[in-house]
Amino acid sequence: MDIWQRFDEIPQTLQASVVTIGVFDGIHRGHRTLISEATERAHALGIPSILLTFNPHPMAVLRPDKMPPMLGSVAARAELAQDFGIDHMLAMSFSADLARLEPEAFFRDILVERLHAKVIVVGENFTFGHKAAGTTDTLIELGNRYGVEVIVRELLAEDGTVLSSTVIREALQSGDVHRANWCLGRWFSVSGQVVRGAGRGGRELGYPTANLYFPDSVALPADGVYAGLLTVTSQAPIEGDMEYGVAYPAAISVGHNPTFGDERRSVESFVIDREADLYGHTVEVAFIGHIRGMEKFDGVDQLLEAMGRDVAQAREIIAEATEISKEHCRNVLNNREEH
Repeated sequence: MDIWQRFDEIPQTLQASVVTIGVFDGIHRGHRTLISEATERAHALGIPSILLTFNPHPMAVLRPDKMPPMLGSVAARAELAQDFGIDHMLAMSFSADLARLEPEAFFRDILVERLHAKVIVVGENFTFGHKAAGTTDTLIELGNRYGVEVIVRELLAEDGTVLSSTVIREALQSGDVHRANWCLGRWFSVSGQVVRGAGRGGRELGYPTANLYFPDSVALPADGVYAGLLTVTSQAPIEGDMEYGVAYPAAISVGHNPTFGDERRSVESFVIDREADLYGHTVEVAFIGHIRGMEKFDGVDQLLEAMGRDVAQAREIIAEATEISKEHCRNVLNNREEH
């Protein structure tokens, strides 16, 4: 997939496209209804599909105090979009100047003149232009004026819930990864490079962990312990009994560690029944189920007892998802090999 950051990266050979527009943070099941519509129309017309997204999130510019933690990076967004059939992504730099564009200027200058849109696909809550003055009605009116077909899809709702990135964030904040995964249509995951931690889960305790650290701008589940999978996604040789692209069961601790007084927010994964040196490797950690909240223990003995129970429960939770685990492993490996 081509990821364009600037207008001058758009090839001059582009003569027509189907464009779907939005932040698409996390690319959940609701987003995928828009992507499916766009890719189907693009295939029918024999022209490329383009996902138009924004980086940073518009709220980072318009209301930085209200900026939500992100469910995934632009790169992760692109990988998922490609998996669902999108041909190109334009990750526009969202700025104060862009925010001041009037709706018609945005439509004409970007969608028509830059992307040569023949079809535009958006959700029913889509707004655009200065002070969000443009609505779907505005979009339809402009489409009629410029000869562009506009498709407005209803928001996907199930069990009385409209699926949204906000719903996913709220679920993660409460530790309900099951609900987050239901909304996403896949397991929520984070990726990063394994670094050395505080040593609290090291070999001396019998639970060596692969440690990832994240800023507050990255969405994570609530502090606690989870069952999940760890997959090494970098292809450098691994010292130990793990392999690239294989999803291994893991007990995962998220958050600050009150027992050891560590203030950094971390994701620490103990890979069950495996031993390998993962420092420097890039890994993906997927969350399947919640085990318990974060607790402060009086000493190492209590901590070890709890960790033993955590691993046993993680085994049970992951065993129930064995077939899903195999499919996830295949998908991760295939995605990385294609890139």
